[in-house]
Amino acid sequence: MKLMAVADRFGLPLGVHTCSASPHEVKLARETVCERFTDERPEKMIGDKAYDSDPLDAELAKLDIELIAPHKANRKKAQTQDGRKLRRYKRRWKIERLFAWLGNFRRIVVRYEYHSDNYLGFVHLACIVILLRNYF
Repeated sequence: MKLMAVADRFGLPLGVHTCSASPHEVKLARETVCERFTDERPEKMIGDKAYDSDPLDAELAKLDIELIAPHKANRKKAQTQDGRKLRRYKRRWKIERLFAWLGNFRRIVVRYEYHSDNYLGFVHLACIVILLRNYF
């Protein structure tokens, strides 16, 4: 089971999506952005080298989302990112912090649930707890 998440600039969850482990993250990125809790879309999406994909960049551009991801070493086409945009890449630790917060909930880490809908429900519950801890 693969858990994908979108976080805001403070590392708080904006949306989560679960899927089987076989599809690549690039194919799940658009679905994850569409499964957010809020109405407004993020302006920028920061990802690691695995997100360096021209089709994903075009797909997110249709949604008015700027993709910031460093290029893979074996990239064949011309580069689309420069150093100015990649300075924001250092903020990727905030999504890693969100996954660390989700890791504090044992039920999510161990994944006792057999059905993915039940698992997603517990992930949503954990996100609610994280948001409540931040605001109260």
